[in-house]
Amino acid sequence: MLLQVSDLSKSYGVKSVLSHITMQVQERDRIGLVGVNGAGKSTLLKIICGEMSADSGSIFKSKETRIGYLAQNSGLTSERSIQEEMLAVFASLLEAEQELRTLEQQIADPHLQDDEKRYQDTLDRYAYLSEWFRENGGFEIETRIRSVLHGMGFGSFDPATPIHTLSGGQKTRLALARILLQAPDLLMLDEPTNYLDIPTLTWLEDYLRGYAGAILVVSHDRYFLDALATSIVEIERHAAKRYTGNYSRYIDIKAAEYEATLKAFEKQQDEIARMEEFIERNIVRASTTKRAQSRRKALEKMDRMDKPLGDLKKAHFSFEIDKRTGKDVLDVQQLSIGFEGKEKPLFHDVDFRLSRAETVALVGPNGVGKSTLLKALIHPKPNLASGTIRWGSNVQIGYYDQEQTGLTPTNTVLEEVWSAYRHLEEARIRTVLGNFLFSGEDVKKRISALSGGEKARVSLAKLMLQQANVLILDEPTNHLDLFSKEVLESALMDYEGTLFFISHDRYFLNKMAERIVELTPEGTQHFLGNYDDMMEKKQELQELEELAAAEAIQKPGASAQSAVATPSSSYEADKQAKKDERQRQRKLEQMEADIARLEQAIADLEEELTQPDIYNDYVAVGERQQAIDTYKEELSEVYTAWEELLA
Repeated sequence: MLLQVSDLSKSYGVKSVLSHITMQVQERDRIGLVGVNGAGKSTLLKIICGEMSADSGSIFKSKETRIGYLAQNSGLTSERSIQEEMLAVFASLLEAEQELRTLEQQIADPHLQDDEKRYQDTLDRYAYLSEWFRENGGFEIETRIRSVLHGMGFGSFDPATPIHTLSGGQKTRLALARILLQAPDLLMLDEPTNYLDIPTLTWLEDYLRGYAGAILVVSHDRYFLDALATSIVEIERHAAKRYTGNYSRYIDIKAAEYEATLKAFEKQQDEIARMEEFIERNIVRASTTKRAQSRRKALEKMDRMDKPLGDLKKAHFSFEIDKRTGKDVLDVQQLSIGFEGKEKPLFHDVDFRLSRAETVALVGPNGVGKSTLLKALIHPKPNLASGTIRWGSNVQIGYYDQEQTGLTPTNTVLEEVWSAYRHLEEARIRTVLGNFLFSGEDVKKRISALSGGEKARVSLAKLMLQQANVLILDEPTNHLDLFSKEVLESALMDYEGTLFFISHDRYFLNKMAERIVELTPEGTQHFLGNYDDMMEKKQELQELEELAAAEAIQKPGASAQSAVATPSSSYEADKQAKKDERQRQRKLEQMEADIARLEQAIADLEEELTQPDIYNDYVAVGERQQAIDTYKEELSEVYTAWEELLA
């Protein structure tokens, strides 16, 4: 066990944030920490790493455990260059390397060889230090730095680039790269997927899956949590509860537990009602008084269940349209956009169309110009753009800016929304804000004092009241917690207008996108379907290119005609083989996830058997032992199937 949090509580004044939190972190754990905005997730991480103190409770960790913590949106502040900052992580190894060079010079000195004892001591020191340097990865320093920097999107950067010249998002990514290179025993990350594009997200998932230490991560990225987490800790109503499995499994288990608890509560309520009715009917009859009194005593001794609490209050809204657009909504042809003072455009030859009621996603790496493209559609600048942008008839555009530049910091929440819709009554505005979880005194908060998630909800409230028939959204799920994302998805799925949006949220892309436009500096690529469909199509295209390249390289003496005459059945067989291999790999990954889940379940039950209130109760011991045996049988079956698939 790396870390034990016991009975931890934290309050701000009279407001309780965390209450009696208990959790463990074992070696190689992959824990996703979830909860609504303001639940206390970041507070818990800060207490664990020592940046904040708890009101009560304790945290135990071994002396050898190294904890690395990356706060949300915490950019790296340094006067060094990128390379210098990354090398600083390996300061002890670099010092050891310098000492090795010095020892080599001493060993080569003939005067030292004359002193047998000093010479032998120097050789021993050199042997010990060489082994330590090798075991601690001294020979892989440059390789590790290059690999992590490339994965985090700095592959094309000059290593000598000063860090202070980078943007805020780049500094955040560099801070993440630095902590990955430090490789602490427990890696704690607060919203690490912010500012990451899809290729970087995919790389980070693969890197963290193979990470040697334990990981405790706060994230609102459901795709990321499904790919990485082996257990979920939910903070809700100030308390923490652990679920085995990834995010999707947590959702299923939580729903099933609620249903089971609700049924048990309702069953007990029915039983109480029957007993009370019997008592009322029979307490006054001489012949049945004793039985009624006996029932009354049983009722008084009954351990009554509390009604299970349902989900926390969620935002509730829908997007309506004032009138329909024509069939053709937008036609973009040969669009190029550049910046003043730069010869080369940001992108060129961009072509795409939008039709009424379509839901289309715009994707591409960071810096390619996605947000710039959206802004150009709404407020074109002819001096910086070429090509044509044609909007259809009856188009009313609603725009969501991920940077929330449309909000006035000095306004209150009520003033911000009401100033945009003066024709509406205050009661109507307050009702709308209530649907977005701003009630009572919350509407008097200044915009400048709101969190990122709260600002996002204010912008969505203004957007909803606009009743636009075309929504252009730039990263609409940024800053929203998992529950608010689900509400937004439901509202957008019921939307009858046209939706064009940017997102790096792959779960959101999978659920919403009917078509994807990928933006590159040279133009656009078009894919039918959602994110997974796009990746599958890209994989097929890559396989076709590899096959074409292989066919182009002919054996010595083979004629061009023989290459042309290659039967198509060979291609089909090769394509099927690759498809089968992908399916095999997916099955292997699923089985490995099942193995991890079952092993964790067994470990959790065995841990419970060590608790006094369990091992002193033979019934509880029997139940847990039976569950362990069941899990072990299932684990054995999965292992057998896994080994057969590997063979």
